[in-house]
Amino acid sequence: MTPVKLNALFFGTHPDDVELTCSGTLAKLKMEGMSVGIADLTRGELSTRGNLTVRKMETDKATKILNLDFRTNLQLEDGNIVNNVTNRRRVIKLLRLTKPELVFAPYPLDRHPDHINASNLIRESVFYSGLRKIVTAKLGVFRPRKVIYYSHAYDIPVTFIFDISDTFDIKMKSVEAFESQFFNLKKSNGPETFISRKDFREYVLSKAKYYGFKIGVEYGEPFFTYEPVKVEAGYISHI
Repeated sequence: MTPVKLNALFFGTHPDDVELTCSGTLAKLKMEGMSVGIADLTRGELSTRGNLTVRKMETDKATKILNLDFRTNLQLEDGNIVNNVTNRRRVIKLLRLTKPELVFAPYPLDRHPDHINASNLIRESVFYSGLRKIVTAKLGVFRPRKVIYYSHAYDIPVTFIFDISDTFDIKMKSVEAFESQFFNLKKSNGPETFISRKDFREYVLSKAKYYGFKIGVEYGEPFFTYEPVKVEAGYISHI
């Protein structure tokens, strides 16, 4: 894997997780000139619908829609994400390769056990990535400045809400790239799942509208950080 410097690295437990939860923010950062990437932890091999070939094609399509600078898949085992030394070293190596200032990760409380385990794996890896005695070939020590958590199915304690009104259409196009996973009138012939129901798109729309309403804009995405967020004088008028 070739080293590439990123401003922000978004971790998804499965392909389509980032697209569903925070791709509006990702697209906005990209629009403002930041280098952004996605790291999918698994290939989603346990997904009820689709298969690995189809999911790879859909991921490639979403990658182009989002105009990513970088995307990789760590190929951890879907349904069995373990926070152990081996998996932490994979994440640490990636962090040292891409050197992101910001890391986005799933919030550690969710209906899906993979999301919970992924959150803890990422959080610990971010810390250990800054320890010099953990050696990863010729890669230098690096620790991202902040981990920012996004929500899946459950509500989260909100630290801030990002205005995605300008990029909501891009978000939805990236979500719809995963045709095998979501409702599609022409292609929806697989078993029904939580996200393949006809009304799931309305759920995504309503969630974005709700958080947009909270900050007086059309669409928003909520985030949580354990640390307080520093605000400079020039931004105080936006609070």
